[in-house]
Amino acid sequence: MSGKLSDEALDIIFRTARTQNAWTDQPVSDDELRAVYDLMKWGPTSANMSPARFVIVKSKEAKEKLAPALTEGNLAKTLAAPATVIIGHDVEFYEHLPKLFPHSPDAKTWFNWSAEWAAGHAFRNGSLQGAYFMIAARALGLDCGPMSGFDVGKVEEAFFPEKNVKVNFLCNIGHGDPKAVFARSPRFTFDEVAKII
Repeated sequence: MSGKLSDEALDIIFRTARTQNAWTDQPVSDDELRAVYDLMKWGPTSANMSPARFVIVKSKEAKEKLAPALTEGNLAKTLAAPATVIIGHDVEFYEHLPKLFPHSPDAKTWFNWSAEWAAGHAFRNGSLQGAYFMIAARALGLDCGPMSGFDVGKVEEAFFPEKNVKVNFLCNIGHGDPKAVFARSPRFTFDEVAKII
């Protein structure tokens, strides 16, 4: 099945969508966040490994737990955001392949022979799923503020004590305040960074 999204939809997802630095008081419901996940989960990953793991920080207590890991420039906007998604990836994702990739019973052995090999696949595919999450959020009427300014070790210790989940990035979710958006930064043209051979 193929089709083409409208220009309006492409604007919402990509062309006019912006990284948000401030937030309105409009809340984001648990149902909205579940709907984002239920849309993004259909994005492809290698062998359907789906390594991404999400902790969605909403409560005052959870925000206080996250705050010590944030850089000064990300602290205020994260505390003000209705939700902050911690996007990580399970480096032992292969344990779930019998469920997620049942038509290849030996799929687990493609990855579990090397921790380094598995970690690379987990990071790559978890990053894809993090991007899918932002696209799904935008498609469902929410704004995003992705960030990498934080202490990874502190976040992992506080939110992923099981040790097999590694944190990739954070993303604030809500309804952005357009007054705090920076001027649009330039992008490379196709010919500057790509070629068809």
